Amino acid sequence: MSTIKTSYNRRNFLKASTAAGGGFLLGFSFLAGCKSEAEVVAKISKLVMPDQWYDMNAFLKIGDNGVVTIFSANPEIGQNIKTSMPMLVAEELDVDWKNVVVEQAPLDTKKYKRQLAGGSQSIRQGWESLRTAGATARRMLLEAAAKKLEVPVNELTTVQGIIHHNNSGQQIGYGEVASAAGQIEVPEEITLKDPKDFKIIGQSTKNVDGRAIVTGQPIFGMDYEEEGMLYAMVLHPPAFGMELQSFNEAEIKNLSGIVDAFAIETDFFKESRFLKNAFLKNSMIAVVGNSTWEVMQAKKAINAQWTKSTTGESTEDHNAALSAYIAAQGEADRLDGDTEKAFSEASKIIERTYSAPFLAHNTMSPMNFFADVTETSARFVGPIQTPEITSKELSKALNIPLENITVEMTRMGGGFGRRLYGGFLFESALISRKVERPIKLLYTREDDMTKGTYRPAYKVQYKAALDDNNNMTAFSVKGAGIHGGPVWANRFPAGAVANYRSQNGSIESNISTGAWRAPKSNFIAGAEQSFLDEVAEAAGKDPIQFRLDLFESAKNNPVGKDNDYNAERYAGVLKLVKEKCGWENKDANIHRGVAAYYCHNTYVAQVVDMVFRDNNPVIKKVWCAVDCGIVVNPVGAKNQIEGGVVDGIGHAMFSGLTFEDGVPQQSNFHQYKMIRHNQAPLEIETFFVDNGIAPTGLGEPGLPPVMGALANALYQVTGKRFYDQPFADQLEEVG
Repeated sequence: MSTIKTSYNRRNFLKASTAAGGGFLLGFSFLAGCKSEAEVVAKISKLVMPDQWYDMNAFLKIGDNGVVTIFSANPEIGQNIKTSMPMLVAEELDVDWKNVVVEQAPLDTKKYKRQLAGGSQSIRQGWESLRTAGATARRMLLEAAAKKLEVPVNELTTVQGIIHHNNSGQQIGYGEVASAAGQIEVPEEITLKDPKDFKIIGQSTKNVDGRAIVTGQPIFGMDYEEEGMLYAMVLHPPAFGMELQSFNEAEIKNLSGIVDAFAIETDFFKESRFLKNAFLKNSMIAVVGNSTWEVMQAKKAINAQWTKSTTGESTEDHNAALSAYIAAQGEADRLDGDTEKAFSEASKIIERTYSAPFLAHNTMSPMNFFADVTETSARFVGPIQTPEITSKELSKALNIPLENITVEMTRMGGGFGRRLYGGFLFESALISRKVERPIKLLYTREDDMTKGTYRPAYKVQYKAALDDNNNMTAFSVKGAGIHGGPVWANRFPAGAVANYRSQNGSIESNISTGAWRAPKSNFIAGAEQSFLDEVAEAAGKDPIQFRLDLFESAKNNPVGKDNDYNAERYAGVLKLVKEKCGWENKDANIHRGVAAYYCHNTYVAQVVDMVFRDNNPVIKKVWCAVDCGIVVNPVGAKNQIEGGVVDGIGHAMFSGLTFEDGVPQQSNFHQYKMIRHNQAPLEIETFFVDNGIAPTGLGEPGLPPVMGALANALYQVTGKRFYDQPFADQLEEVG
C-alpha cells in the first residue's frame, strides 16, 4: 500500500491529468439509480450497451446502466496494452472487469503526454499514474456517498462498483453519486492498493479485441474505408540513393480508373531530424485512382528514368566499411583500468568477431494510411506507433496548425519499429493535398520489403584475457553499424571486470535504417552471450557458473559507477532458469545453450534444448526466466515472451537482406526467409520472478538473449561456433 499526492484540484483533474503512458482524465455524470448490488449485477452482467452515455471528457464515460468505458490512449501494436493499461485503472477504481468496455482513444496532444508505442515503456510509464487516476476517482465517489448516506467516509468500502456501509447495511451504486463526486475537490493524497489486494492486476485477461480479430472485424488500418475516397500507391526509386528524372506521366493518367499521377518531392523528409535516417528514399511517383486493382496495374505500367545509384551501397561495401572500422583503433566510449597491460600479461586471449545483416520488419499488414488534407486541416486514420511526434512533424511539413490535425489510431497489423517513423503517413498526406481528395495509401509486400526502414547491419569484435587461474582479467568490445553501432558501453560485463574497454561506431549509408524490435540489443545480446560461452569454455568453467561469478564480482566489488544493471536481479534469472530446466541433470540426448540479457529495464535468462535429427536441429524446448516486476496480465506477458523467442530464433537462423548497388535483393518471402511452424520450438515455458517491484518492459526483452542461447545450443549439437547470422547458411556447411 502506498500514499500518492495527486497534485491536482478538482478543476485541473477534470481538465487534464499528466499521467505518463497516455495520461488519464476522469469525469462523472448522473447514472441510473442503483437500489441494490443484486439489481446492478443483474442489469450489467451481460454487458448490454446503455441507452445513454454520460461523459465529460475523452478518457472515461459511464452508461446509464453502469457500464464503464475506459479509453486506451497508447497505440496498440499487438503488445496488448489496450487490455493491460485499462486494467490498472479498473483495479483502483474497483469495478468489475466484466463490466468494462475498452476503446481506442484518438490522438490528443493536449490531454495525453506519452501517446506512443516504443521502448516497451507503456506499462512502466503508466503504472503509478493510471492507478492514481482510478484510486482518485474511487475516493471522490466514496466522499460523495458518505455525504448522501450521512456516514463517515472511512466506514465505507467498495466492491465491484458498489459502495457499502456495513454498520448500517446500506449500499449505493456508483451511479447514484457520480454526479456529486464530480463536484468534489480532488483529494491531495490518495492511497493505492497493496499488491496483495489486487483483484484484476495479476489475473490473466483476454485481449479486449480478441473476438473482433478472429471474426475479421474492420479494426486494422487496411480495413478502413470511407465513401468517396480514392486509392493511392507509390513507386519508389529502384535503389536507395537514386533520384527521379522523368516518367510517362501522360500515359499513366490516361489509363482506366486513374485520377492522377505525379512526382512527390521529399525535401522536408531529408531535413527532419526524426525522419533523417529512417526515410531516405528521395523523390518518388504517386498514382491515384478509383480502385486498388486499377492503381496497382497503373503502377506496373510506369516507365521511369532515375539517376544512377551512388557507389558503396552493396553488401560487400557495407561489410568492408564495418570491417575497416573494427580494424582501426578509435577512441573508447568507456575505459576501466588498463586493458592494454592486462592483455599483454594474459595467459590466454580469446578474440572473436560477430556479424548480422540488415533485417526487414515484415509486419503482417504492409504500410497503409488514410489521409484527408485540406489547406487548413488534416485528418488521418491508420496504424502509427508515434502519433504525437508524427503529428508535430506533419504540422511543420503541411504548414497546418497542430490543433487542426487529427490522427485516429487503428490496430497496427504489426509494428516492431516499422511504424515508428511514419514516412508512409507523410506520403499519404502529400498525395491527399495534391489531389484535394481523401485517399488511402497502400503498400504491397514488395514495396514494404524493398523500400523499408531496416534493422542496421552490424559487426562487433570481442576480446577477453584469462590469467593463469582462468580468471577473466580484461574484456574489450568494439562494434559498428549502419547509422549507429550496437554497443552499450555500461552494460554487462562492464562493472564485472577490472579492465574493460568499449567502443561504438557508425557507418553512413543511403540505406534507411531505424528501430527494430529491441534496438541494438537484438544483435549485441546474441554476440555477447555467444562470446561469453566461448570464454567460459576456454576457462574450463560451466557457462552458467562463469556468468554467476561475474555477477558476484559486479555485486560485491563493482567497477565504475555507471553500470546500468542490477547484478543481483541479473543473477536471479540465471539461477531460476538453471533450477527450472534442471541444468545439471539433463537428458544425455539433449544439447543445451544458455544466455541472459538485460534491456528495457527487464532481466531475461533462457535455455534452449536442442537435438539433431536428419541433419537438422530441432528445438525441443526453450526455458525462460523473466524478472519484469509485477506482471499485470500473465497471459499477455507469456504471449510476449513466447513471441519474442520465436521471433528471435527465426531471424537469427534464417533472415537477412542484402544489397547490390543500393537495390535490395530480396523482395518477398520466396527470397527472404522467415521461420516456419515446423522450425519453431516444440515447447516454451516461462517463469516470472515474483518480487513485487513495479513493472518494467516486456514487449522486447524476450527476443535478444534467445539468439545467444540458440547459437550456444547449436555449438553443443554441431561442435561448430556460429559467428555470422543467419546461422542456417553455416548450418548447411556443417550438414
